[in-house]
Amino acid sequence: MDRNEILHWLKEEDAERLEALWARADRARRENVGDAVHLRGLVEISNYCVRSCAYCGLRVGNSGVERYRMSMEEVLECARTAERFGYGTLVVQSGEDPGIGADWVSDLVRRVKTETPLAVTLSLGERGDEELAAWRKAGADRYLLRFETSNPNLYESIHPSLPGRRSDRIALLRRIRDLGYEVGSGAMIGIPGQTYEDLADDIEMFRDLDLDMIGVGPFIPHPGTPLGLAAADGAGCEADQVPNSELMTYKVVALTRIVCPLTNIPSTTALATLNLAEGRELGLSRGANVVMPNLTPVEYRSLYEIYPAKACLFETGEECHACLSRRIASIGRTPGQGPGGSLNIQLRRDRGEVSRPKDERSSEAG
Repeated sequence: MDRNEILHWLKEEDAERLEALWARADRARRENVGDAVHLRGLVEISNYCVRSCAYCGLRVGNSGVERYRMSMEEVLECARTAERFGYGTLVVQSGEDPGIGADWVSDLVRRVKTETPLAVTLSLGERGDEELAAWRKAGADRYLLRFETSNPNLYESIHPSLPGRRSDRIALLRRIRDLGYEVGSGAMIGIPGQTYEDLADDIEMFRDLDLDMIGVGPFIPHPGTPLGLAAADGAGCEADQVPNSELMTYKVVALTRIVCPLTNIPSTTALATLNLAEGRELGLSRGANVVMPNLTPVEYRSLYEIYPAKACLFETGEECHACLSRRIASIGRTPGQGPGGSLNIQLRRDRGEVSRPKDERSSEAG
């Protein structure tokens, strides 16, 4: 699919013509990654963050947030729950929190890898090369870092760099790949000032980075942030502004599947937030093959408020698991077995482009 066709579909509004896009994406999903829906157990270990992102409720300047960090044993209990439910992966996520030390994360990864069969995905923000290398050596399989937008000026306007440290997530993603991780990234849809050309660039960037996992979701600002306040004031948009709509999110999921046929693509909580009744199911029927049930203890989950009114906020891990199992079965799909390895990285390994740390006890992850 070339750029002109990507732009055509991004701007397409006719429901009947879009059915052809959904069918094409679903066929590409079935032919390339199969019918299994891989489950990644998500645990949000800390809501501390040093960044001042203009839309995120965890931003350092939000004094209304009750901050927390989970203990090692609390995280390990979530890992044991993931194993009990038959998940293949534990996703360890936090704000960009330097209070979570490199050694602590290494110990956590080693214990999860020793005590369970789970793959480990880390999503801890922009971290230094030494930390990333240490966590990979400890056995971490994947790293998730969304670049959010490939437009550098738009990115800087909503993700201010830290003093003395310019943020360049595209370069960091390439370094993470060089360290041997499976690499996940993604973009937001409908950022104020984002054009259709920008969004087409994002999809082409997915292809250029040869990502193993790609997550996309609508721009949903927290009301206590600069962009949340601007939205409440009814700030205007340019004519070529991409909408942060459910429909546009499905379009980007579908186009991403067609452009990057072997990648793992989640049907996200943000889609469920926009459409609780069937958002996840529609995402899965339009190109996605992953869901991420939330295992964060309920007492912490409401404190990890990147954006408001997230779906499933007060469900226990058991309730979330049962609900997603029913939803997957309702569309004729089955839960995946094992860690759900990245087909992209397997091809790179076959070509000799990826090596493993010598002491790594790693599963095929994806």
